Amino acid sequence: MKTKKVIFVVLGCICLGLGTVGVFLPILPTTPFYLLTVFFFANSSQKLHDWFLSTELYKKHLQSYVEKKGMLMKTKVSIITTVTLLMGFGFFIMARKGIWIPCIILVVVWTLHMVYFLLFVKTIR
Repeated sequence: MKTKKVIFVVLGCICLGLGTVGVFLPILPTTPFYLLTVFFFANSSQKLHDWFLSTELYKKHLQSYVEKKGMLMKTKVSIITTVTLLMGFGFFIMARKGIWIPCIILVVVWTLHMVYFLLFVKTIR
């Protein structure tokens, strides 16, 4: 096996693990890690790629996004709520200490998340 393929398998497994932890802990985002898993497995091993596409984790969290270029309203609300709560908590803690530059960065990142999910990700009914 080539070095590049080995690195992609390892990175795919790491992303799979982090995404799966994200299913249970809202601190980690599941969808981006699973998207990276698909990318790494597709570029390393057809067998791993096919296996991941057949798992319930993929079907529940990514299949509608990948196939239909959209997300269920429930998934969008879950992602937006988690992002808002976590970034809001960080903003609150830093604002209390008077640390304003990271607060501004958080507001910009949060705004970009909202614009992306509300305007660019289609809602599937």
